[in-house]
Amino acid sequence: MKLGGQSNGGIICLFVCWFVSGLRACEQFCFVDCFCEFGGLWRVGKMRVVKLATCSLNQWAMDFEGNLARTKQSIREARNAGATFRVGPELELCGYGCEDHFLEGDTLKHSWECMAEILASDLTNGIVCDIGLPVEECGVRYNCRAYCLDGQILLVRPKLYLANDGNYRELRWFSSWKRLRELETYQLPECIREVTGQETVPFGDGYLSFEDTGVASETCEELFTPSAPHIGLSLGGVEIIANGSGSHHQLRKLNTRIELMQSATSKCGGVYMYANQQGCDGGRLYYDGCACIMVNGDVVAQGSQFSMKDVEVVTACVDLDAVSSFRGTISSLREQASQEPRTPSIAVKFKLSRPMNMANHFPSLPIKVRYHDPYEEIALGPACWLWDYLRRSGATGYLLPLSGGADSSSVAAIVGCMCQLVVKAVREGDKQVIADAIRMGNYRNDEVPESADEFAQRLLHTVYMGTENSSHATRDRAKRLAGEIGASHLNVNIDVVVKALLTLFESVFPGRKLRYKVHGGTQTENLALQNIQARIRMVIAFMLASLMPWVRSKPGFLLVLGSANVDEGLRGYLTKYDCSSADINPIGGISKGDIRAFLRWGALNLGYGTLAEVEGAPPTAELEPITVKYTQTDEIDMGMTYEELGMYGRLRKIFRCGPVSMFENLCIRWHGRLTPAEVAQKVKDFFKYYSINRHKMTTLTPSYHAENYSPEDNRYDLRQFLYNTRWPWQFRRIDQLVDKYETSMPEPLTEFRQHMQPTAAEAAAPNSTGLGVPAASSGIRRDSKGLPAEPVQTRRINTEAILSGCGVNPRKNMTKLSLQRFKAITNRNNLVKIRAPYAQIHGPTAFHHLGIKMWPPRISVAIL
Repeated sequence: MKLGGQSNGGIICLFVCWFVSGLRACEQFCFVDCFCEFGGLWRVGKMRVVKLATCSLNQWAMDFEGNLARTKQSIREARNAGATFRVGPELELCGYGCEDHFLEGDTLKHSWECMAEILASDLTNGIVCDIGLPVEECGVRYNCRAYCLDGQILLVRPKLYLANDGNYRELRWFSSWKRLRELETYQLPECIREVTGQETVPFGDGYLSFEDTGVASETCEELFTPSAPHIGLSLGGVEIIANGSGSHHQLRKLNTRIELMQSATSKCGGVYMYANQQGCDGGRLYYDGCACIMVNGDVVAQGSQFSMKDVEVVTACVDLDAVSSFRGTISSLREQASQEPRTPSIAVKFKLSRPMNMANHFPSLPIKVRYHDPYEEIALGPACWLWDYLRRSGATGYLLPLSGGADSSSVAAIVGCMCQLVVKAVREGDKQVIADAIRMGNYRNDEVPESADEFAQRLLHTVYMGTENSSHATRDRAKRLAGEIGASHLNVNIDVVVKALLTLFESVFPGRKLRYKVHGGTQTENLALQNIQARIRMVIAFMLASLMPWVRSKPGFLLVLGSANVDEGLRGYLTKYDCSSADINPIGGISKGDIRAFLRWGALNLGYGTLAEVEGAPPTAELEPITVKYTQTDEIDMGMTYEELGMYGRLRKIFRCGPVSMFENLCIRWHGRLTPAEVAQKVKDFFKYYSINRHKMTTLTPSYHAENYSPEDNRYDLRQFLYNTRWPWQFRRIDQLVDKYETSMPEPLTEFRQHMQPTAAEAAAPNSTGLGVPAASSGIRRDSKGLPAEPVQTRRINTEAILSGCGVNPRKNMTKLSLQRFKAITNRNNLVKIRAPYAQIHGPTAFHHLGIKMWPPRISVAIL
């Protein structure tokens, strides 16, 4: 019966639901399809309803005992939930991050031993399990999926396309299976033969053909390939495709992953199951879980992206007849399927589907996909990573040098968020989290963490290491923030150590006395005096980390946290072996722009109000004396803004730009704002300092990977660290292009220079998702007009007119501005919230205290 309108279909749907509810006790009654598209066709009969289970497991590389226990628990939970098919993460038995341990025969042997334990138990009775492990066949190592049922192995399927870019190096350890649509016979290891009685098993590119459906595998990277295996498998009639993955977190990456799976099933129809690791498995990466199940483009089940759970099982019931019906309605799909070469299959006498009943076995409904805001990701991802690292390292807490600036404050807030997540998990009864929290917090007599700040007092130790160059404002902010989080805080003056080193120097070189730049010293003296302070802080931090538990009569040791962001690493704006040198760094892969936005988010959502004040203060190292005419600030020191640094980083890494192509791209990006000569100077300055300081990347503290333009030298950004810093050939070519472009480009307009209007490329950025100049944003979110858009109704007003109206002459170096006068004028213009509480502001630093980021000046206010 063809229904004419959506409302009629809804009436029929209500009637059928009512009718079925009346027959709930009758398990013989089922439906085929329940297919209704705006009042479409209904057919009554027997439905093929399958309950599927996928999972996120917090595996740890080389922890075979723990990995096996978590794998077993996930199978047990899936079976108890009534699932007949379960898929787990990539290489789950040994852990995805084994890296060069994959070259060791023991790793493969122990993985098979774990598999033997699973098969020897009754865990696989009545449930098909897709388990990931490394396998060697004919002397070649493969990344494989093993299908098991009733204590037997059905098929071993090797990975067809390996991940070998960015953080992935799979071709270093594995080979891809080259013989597509071919199966061979694999001789099983002795430990498996003894348990199963099987001698051999099919090995290769095939799928399982059950009595009621077909099931096949994709493994992680294969989903992202242009000619993905799921296309041919779907056209060949396979209805369920399972992807066991080892995909790490990266800011704003989940959208891409979900969209690929939705696209796969909306074009070809079918069921797509996604399993992933979740947590820190021993390295820089955090695997962000988010196990999910999709049907014909709809998400019907989704797990958490960030969680303290070691095992999370996600289940859904799917109607396979809805898949066949979906595919049968698309003519072009049928035509392609009729000529698609067939993939070999293994016949299995087993049914995945069970009779439908309206109590607990009926098709799951589509749900809305849950995405975290990027600033939530910055809080939750590194927080979970820090928890895993802490509990698995055997340490009993963290020590953080807290300067009161944006970077160290964001690290403190992330640790505070970690404590909040732990307390939440404790209240929910997570036994593993409770056990870890009791051990690390040194709780006695059945005590457990009751509040986040009380737990933070036991785990987080902060220290403000001030000198004569430190301000009262940063010292006060550090103390107040530590109090809000609950951290155990120390205020230490290190001038005595600095003076001791200077005395030592003067005794070795009599008559030589180091002076700061503001006191008439040279740049060499100025840098040396700053580096002495910075490096002393690193030494003191490690000393305190080893001794603080002893001082407080507690067991264990502390790990030192670093707080250098990705942009400062890119520019080299850090002292080698200063406080950027630590045990681990949770923000080393996060841009300054994202950190500033996270501080604003954290002030509202984490309950640490001091973060808003920290964000409003100008970034400064406080390594030089503060005078009436001079206050040290990061962006003046660097000669470039953090927003520009983010742009340079993305063009260099993501868009693979050298100096010349970066210049050409930025001429387009900043067309109308800067002349070609000005763009050329900025590009030259960046590459000069980048190449001078590249050697610092070889000693970077292991950092949480969050940005795809990270300059981290050890794993991700593989480049030399000794450069010809003059770049003679490249810079000469840029000069030639400047001469060429100057004649054709118009003079920059004031509204573009003052950032009152976006350039054409900036205006196009919100509509750009692929590669190209418009997409190469600095990470600053922009509104539909291309202007920077920030959360909590905050935005930047960049106009010289407002400054002039407040009595500031931006061309004059010593203009003074009264804060009270500025408030009066901005209130009349409906502008409020000055970003720093200074009564009087002097010189060029006035612009920075008001939130001004670059020259020409900018001002930051919040719109009512």
